[in-house]
Amino acid sequence: MVNKTHPRLEERLEPANWIDGIELPMTLLEHIPEASASLADLAGRSIVSARQFSREQVIQLCRLAAKYETTQAMGQFPLTGKILISAFYEPSTRTRLSFESVWQRLGGDIITITDPATTGIAKGESLHDVAEMMNHYGDMVVLRDTHEDAIYEMLDVTRIPIINAGNGTDEHPTQALADLYALFKWRPDLLAAEVPEDQRITIGIIGVPGRMRTVRSLLLLLSLISHAIREVVIICDCEDTFSPEQREELEAAGLKLRVTGELDPVLPELDLVYINAIAWVGDSYEEHGVRYQLNRQSPLKESAIILHPLARGAELSTDLDDTPHNWYFAQARGAVYVRMALMTTLVRF
Repeated sequence: MVNKTHPRLEERLEPANWIDGIELPMTLLEHIPEASASLADLAGRSIVSARQFSREQVIQLCRLAAKYETTQAMGQFPLTGKILISAFYEPSTRTRLSFESVWQRLGGDIITITDPATTGIAKGESLHDVAEMMNHYGDMVVLRDTHEDAIYEMLDVTRIPIINAGNGTDEHPTQALADLYALFKWRPDLLAAEVPEDQRITIGIIGVPGRMRTVRSLLLLLSLISHAIREVVIICDCEDTFSPEQREELEAAGLKLRVTGELDPVLPELDLVYINAIAWVGDSYEEHGVRYQLNRQSPLKESAIILHPLARGAELSTDLDDTPHNWYFAQARGAVYVRMALMTTLVRF
């Protein structure tokens, strides 16, 4: 039976204080000189892969995100009169809501599709034709699809920017931007052109780079700051850790990679722990590394932070939520502002 006398019903709810933690984006903003010219090259482009970003573009997008995060109220609404087509053909909470929240906060309107069964696709309409129609109905498309090649099929036709919000096991570039935004707010000194050896960080990634789109895109962006990273340790219990040529590409970009099947022995070495356990495949999902779990008893470095793209399961215990290790909620909050920076860049420059 539902408890209709829940104590929270007696409380007057107060909105979250927007200045909580604001010193972090403010510090980041102070660390990055404005050089927005590098963002001009992104204007009017589609964003499908993390490979499309240069190091300077990532830094400037993070600067713009920090500027948005430290602004209580928008002074202008650059997307007024613009329409976003939000097409999420796979379940989503944070990604979909953050993109739609951004567009509305900036004055735009949204057309939402959450089930391909309600579209012409269910009657056999090609993605080519769907994309052609979207050109006439909106100013930008955000697409999440379980099939890796869907967004590439639409690229051949779209004449408006399309953003990849996750395509099967391939990539999730805006999540990777949110990950780096959290990383830079934690350690702005990693933005320096040269980082002393004793200041470099060791990153642990609990996941499968060849099967998880969040991990794949994150590693690509981390390769842009390889000079600030001592080592990336992949904690994985499967045989095929990487896709063909994936490891070679990352190491050629300067990342030092190590793979291990054990978690606790390496945790004391890690400055940042990134954990994920789910990979979307087709119309369902795979769970990987379910035996790896983080909780208060885990031998984490005292200063280590934890990132997780969410949604989480048993791999990340809620008993870490009220510890200094918890940066995953700040990571999710920051995703709103980094997507705001990207979307305004694509439309305005």
